[in-house]
Amino acid sequence: MRALLAGSVGNFAEWYEFGVYGFLATVIAARFFTPQGGGAAEGLARTYAAFALAFFFRPVGAALFGRLGDRIGRRPVLVLVITLMTGATTLIGALPTYDTAGAAAPWLLTALRIVQGLSAGGEFGGAVALMTEFAPPGRRGLYGSWQSFTVALGLLGGAGAAALLASLLTEDQLYAWGWRLPFLPALPLGFVALWLRLRLDETPPFRRARALPRPPAPALVRAVVHGAARVMGWSAAGYTFLVVLPSYLQSTLHTGFRQALIATVLANLGFAVTVVPAGALSDRVGRRPVMLAGAALVVVLAVPLLNLLRDTGVSPAVKGSALWAAGAVVGLMAGPGPAMLSEMFPTGVRHTGLGLAYALSNAVFSGCAGVVITKTVERTGNVDVPGYYAAATCAVSLLALARAPRGRSGERCA
Repeated sequence: MRALLAGSVGNFAEWYEFGVYGFLATVIAARFFTPQGGGAAEGLARTYAAFALAFFFRPVGAALFGRLGDRIGRRPVLVLVITLMTGATTLIGALPTYDTAGAAAPWLLTALRIVQGLSAGGEFGGAVALMTEFAPPGRRGLYGSWQSFTVALGLLGGAGAAALLASLLTEDQLYAWGWRLPFLPALPLGFVALWLRLRLDETPPFRRARALPRPPAPALVRAVVHGAARVMGWSAAGYTFLVVLPSYLQSTLHTGFRQALIATVLANLGFAVTVVPAGALSDRVGRRPVMLAGAALVVVLAVPLLNLLRDTGVSPAVKGSALWAAGAVVGLMAGPGPAMLSEMFPTGVRHTGLGLAYALSNAVFSGCAGVVITKTVERTGNVDVPGYYAAATCAVSLLALARAPRGRSGERCA
């Protein structure tokens, strides 16, 4: 249980901040990326570009910190990355805006996002390796699913913080100074995570694996590519429905800020409810069938979901239920996903391998989701673009997962 808490709290801190940034994207665009005379769509695209840039530094962090984690241990690296991550997040809340610092403001924000991307790249691989290597036999799906569950809690925390601000503050107050408040709790949260991680022992599989030979580089590269393909649908659909959705609803469907946040909370609740049961189910029936079911449902339902949201004749209750279901479907992929990635790599390269597979998938298909969707909708006028994006990436994951080994699970975490 201590390993679950130590691994989970860092994930919560990471995704809380990423959620806040995504949910407040329209506010951040106005404060940092829209000079006088700049358009709202232009500022939003630049905001998402900084979002994407942080994701493209995740593979760098995964390679750098993963190599350290596979050589010196999971614990010291997890201590280092949580320190970097929470420091950068806290500083975002204290940054001068464009009105104060001019062109330096977006560059400062982007620099902090890069630090977050580097640290997040090391966080996932280390946290998942930690949780699955401490898991009892036959429980890796359940233990690994806590990584995804704390992602859901972090996104819900970010959405809740943004919704609370929108309810308590006027729009002028939110844009003037209120947007800073959700970033500041990262500091005490980081101290809690640091305290938990300093109390951990190293994992038994890592201690045993120090004397074992590492696989050749080509084999590691192939496994990373296969892993990234298997989780790309999870990455893209998760960010489309759980993070990008509020800004899409505001900028494309002209939904109010509060209504957009409520919609996102419903989707994240659906995600949170299914993640842990999906991970536990994968311990019984295998990672492959559970993740295949989630990817197939996204392919079939993504575009109809957006059509339903635009239909003025559909009641709010039905729309809310559909959003909840969209999040729940993503949870079917996210629950078994961490354990599946962990089982693809031997202990001596696990931190590096699973971290790189996840980071590459997120860099390309999550980090770019906001930019791709915003720009494509703007240029084509096709408001179904988010649905096509989620469906297409899940279709590729279907093909990759169809080639995955059958059976209940791998045995490489032993």
